[in-house]
Amino acid sequence: MVYGILQLINFAHSDVYMVGAFIGYYSAKYLGISNSPGFGSFLMVLVIAMVGCGLLGFTIERFAYRPLRKAPKLNSLITAIGVSLFLEYAGQLVFGADPKVFPDILQDFELLSLSDGNIRLTFFDVTILSISMALVFCLNIIIYKTKTGKAMRAVSSNATVASMMGIPVDRVISITFVIGSALAAAGGILVGIKYPKIEPLMGVMIGLKAFVAAVLGGIGSLGGAVLGALIMGMAEEMVVAYGSSTYRDALAFGILIVILLFKPAGLLGTFKVEKV
Repeated sequence: MVYGILQLINFAHSDVYMVGAFIGYYSAKYLGISNSPGFGSFLMVLVIAMVGCGLLGFTIERFAYRPLRKAPKLNSLITAIGVSLFLEYAGQLVFGADPKVFPDILQDFELLSLSDGNIRLTFFDVTILSISMALVFCLNIIIYKTKTGKAMRAVSSNATVASMMGIPVDRVISITFVIGSALAAAGGILVGIKYPKIEPLMGVMIGLKAFVAAVLGGIGSLGGAVLGALIMGMAEEMVVAYGSSTYRDALAFGILIVILLFKPAGLLGTFKVEKV
């Protein structure tokens, strides 16, 4: 969404995801939710993290990116990298550099077991998939069925013309950052319950892989981002199952090179013709 509107790759997005996981960690500890795990507790932590990261996204856009709106794109790109590094090292200073175990806010149990336990389906798997699909569905409704979404698409198409038509461009961009950051927080919570070790640098590799998934699916395409992420995830699991886990991270960058060589627009992306 951010790239579609600002033509800017927000490198700080994966670090907002990290902050979301830590907001969930501390809110669960402070509220004592870990002592009474359940779906209600999980939803409470999820909402708190999404609201907190939504405010963080608004702050980043307002004070880091908005002053550079009319500056060269390189300035904004360097700022995005700077915000990312700031969040990573501030996270180590505030949260501590040592990994932390995410609290049990939801009880897991096995739903299905096949091939003598080699294939297992757990409650966490179903919950993560269901919440992810619900959030993507809600995002799709916001973008294509609401006035805010129509304004976002108008700004993405041509911000100058959208401003002439009375659309508050700055407000639309802020809303885009808030929505994107809230979704990043949801990702942090979902990963936290499945892989309970969280630490301030947990967003580095995830951010790179998310970028590869977006390029694979087509940057600026919502469906392409989902498709690219699914292909990336399945490819990594196939490498681990039939090869070695050593190569799972290398796979992402191998896919990136292949896509840039043979289909730079991505699977669902389209080339744009620019008149000079």
